[in-house]
Amino acid sequence: ANRTILDKNFRRKGLQVRPRSRTLTSVHEAMLEDVVGPTEIFGKRTRIGVDGSKLLKVILDPKDKDKENVEAKLATFSAVYKKLTNKEAVFQFPEV
Repeated sequence: ANRTILDKNFRRKGLQVRPRSRTLTSVHEAMLEDVVGPTEIFGKRTRIGVDGSKLLKVILDPKDKDKENVEAKLATFSAVYKKLTNKEAVFQFPEV
C-alpha cells in the first residue's frame, strides 16, 4: 500500500492537524501487518539491549504455524521489515 509519513512540522504543508494514520509509528505498524501477510500478529515485545539497541519481537498466531510454510518465511519477514523501516525485528511463534 502507498502510505505517507508526515513529520513534526506538517503545518508547512497547510494541514491543521496530523492524522494518526500519517505518523511514523502507525505507518510502521501497518507495514508490519502487511509483511506477515496470511498470519496474524499475536503479540509484540520491544527488547532494549544493554547498548541501547532496540529489538522488536513479534509473536505470530500459533494456529497459523503449520499452514503455507510460514515457519520457513520468518527470516524473510525479518529481512523485509528491516529493509522497509530500518528497524530490527524477530518473528517467532510462542513456545508452548
